[in-house]
Amino acid sequence: LPQLAVIGAIGKSLLDWLDGDALPEELGWSDEEHARNGSREFLGRLLRNGTTSCLAFGAHFRSAMDVFFGEAEKSGLRVTSGLVLGDTNLPDGLLTTPDRAIRESEELIGRWHGRGRLRYAVTPRFTVSATAGLLAACGEMLARHPDVLFTTHLNEMPAEIEAVKAANPGARDYLDTYERHGLVTDRSLFAHDVHPSDSELARLAAAAAAVCHCPSSNMFLGSGLFPFRRHLEHGVQVALGSDVGAGTSYSLLGEALQAHMHQMLRSDGLPLGPAQLLHLATRAGALALGLPEVGTFEDGMQFDAVVLKARPGSTLAARLARSRGPEDCLATLITLAREDAVDEVLVGGEALLVAGQPLPRG
Repeated sequence: LPQLAVIGAIGKSLLDWLDGDALPEELGWSDEEHARNGSREFLGRLLRNGTTSCLAFGAHFRSAMDVFFGEAEKSGLRVTSGLVLGDTNLPDGLLTTPDRAIRESEELIGRWHGRGRLRYAVTPRFTVSATAGLLAACGEMLARHPDVLFTTHLNEMPAEIEAVKAANPGARDYLDTYERHGLVTDRSLFAHDVHPSDSELARLAAAAAAVCHCPSSNMFLGSGLFPFRRHLEHGVQVALGSDVGAGTSYSLLGEALQAHMHQMLRSDGLPLGPAQLLHLATRAGALALGLPEVGTFEDGMQFDAVVLKARPGSTLAARLARSRGPEDCLATLITLAREDAVDEVLVGGEALLVAGQPLPRG
């Protein structure tokens, strides 16, 4: 949510990028007007890129999340998000306490969860910035609300994993820091998971937890190449994410292309064809988000749809004119269709964007 302004911080690894770019920008969301403008920009970017449903990593300020949920409700998109929580290894302005985290999160859940197309996700930033006490508080909230989701980061890069191990010497691995507090369930979505152990993969699968593969971010920060084959062999469900700030765009078609590139570069890479990539960006994401009513055009589903239209004279238009059939057409769209090709967006049959322009609601 707060990271549009830090897209393109070239030449930095994850922890350097956080300290020098992401965290300073996130501090600015304590100002409600800044949060309102940023929320509208974020939701507008989702719409213009054809994302109809999302799990958005939120802000550290309750006031900012109240603003964001209000703007998300107006947008008509299916939005899940939550107050980001951390009580260590962060700038003072972003820190909370376990008691405050429970109080503020419960207020947001009571006000916004299940309201229209909105849902709540309990969101500790990651174990590096969350003590055992804070993670325990997250576990309490997840147990208290059986339809609330949970999201955080996992195994993004080696330096992060070593920091987690150093701070949690009793944990068997990174995933265990969440497991011991009841945070690995079928409502849990973990971003990245680039460097998992086989044991972690087996336990993620057993819990029916999902992994959000954010390929452009992993490439941009040099975090590593995603082991898709190992996730699949262990039965872990995988969907696509963008990780916005460390990623390079809001486009899930672009992320699908990057996912293909990851597998082309790995020695044990899993070849991903156009249909598989489309599935990752649509139905797989819906299932990971607990939205079985969207993600396909089958009878009885909600009509969430995106119409892509090549601009005259564009490379996309020229390539589509030489398309050799449906699969080739789809491959072309994944490779070339981005924000300027999104012509219409519908959610639940309601047109939210027509001719590339958002429509007023209400």
